[in-house]
Amino acid sequence: MSTDEERQPPPDFWPEEDALPEEAGEAVPEGLVVEEDWGPDHRSGYVALVGRPNVGKSTLLNAWMGIKLAPVTPKPQTTRTNLLGILTRPDAQLIFVDTPGIHLARTKLGEYMVRSAEDAIPDADVVLCVVDVSDPPGGSDREVAARVSAVQAPVILVLNKIDLLTGDALAERWAEYQALGEWHEMIGVSATEGTNLDVLLEKTVALLPLGPRYYPEEQLSNQQERFVVAEIIREQALVALDQEVPHAVAVLVEDFKEREGGGVYIAANIYTEKASQKGIVIGRGGRMLKEIGRNARREIEGLVGQRVYLDLWVKVRKNWRKDPRSLREFGYDIRDLE
Repeated sequence: MSTDEERQPPPDFWPEEDALPEEAGEAVPEGLVVEEDWGPDHRSGYVALVGRPNVGKSTLLNAWMGIKLAPVTPKPQTTRTNLLGILTRPDAQLIFVDTPGIHLARTKLGEYMVRSAEDAIPDADVVLCVVDVSDPPGGSDREVAARVSAVQAPVILVLNKIDLLTGDALAERWAEYQALGEWHEMIGVSATEGTNLDVLLEKTVALLPLGPRYYPEEQLSNQQERFVVAEIIREQALVALDQEVPHAVAVLVEDFKEREGGGVYIAANIYTEKASQKGIVIGRGGRMLKEIGRNARREIEGLVGQRVYLDLWVKVRKNWRKDPRSLREFGYDIRDLE
């Protein structure tokens, strides 16, 4: 990991700059219809995953996709922007919109996250309102329920983490969440254990409108690999760090170079808001940064299917969560907030 003022060059086994292949092209534009005949019974559409922070929306998406597209940590507000997960089957194409948790925003970044979640609800063909059934309904759950009550699309209440409750305790909690609104259906699941995920998926497919595929079969997300890699690094920082530091962390991938003979060189900057936070991210003797890099590299290698040389550099960008210019640079579209 690089922590000095100048990033070190990649190791000798990496090719020269002009020997590297061009980076992958742009993702398929949203709304592009794939011109093939999938039959009169093919269904397709957008499925919004909404709920308060840390109820398991991203875990649910990753379980259905079979790969890690969205960051997952025990900390709330891990997801910061809407992420599309595209699940293609012979009979249907589901375009999942994994949204940030709806919460009380205190920064420009927080406002962006809440607006992203709110914007996904009206355009969805099906809304999955996800709650953590191991906790009683709170103010945030009631707020989310109120927001989805006005949509025209069918809303399924997904009671996640049913593996943590049994018997009367589960029945009581079920009734408490049922009272929050009018639901098309209520389904209990465990995203971590896989319980009832197939049932929920089939119920969701049945509610989608008839239509064609909007994305090629092999496309799994609307985001390029650089974005997913940055999210993996940020996820591992969230797991390793405590208190306020994780929410002050942003990651920007500066270099992503693939070698024809195998292997990927990735250079990324981890940004904090304060010099003291930078020191925490690096850790004594660089141990914290090495742990973040080691765990992130393992996840990235699973994503790209090749060995990875991950070069991390920690920088300070003062109060970036409140700075519109920094937010745009880090990939957050905040035009509606200006």
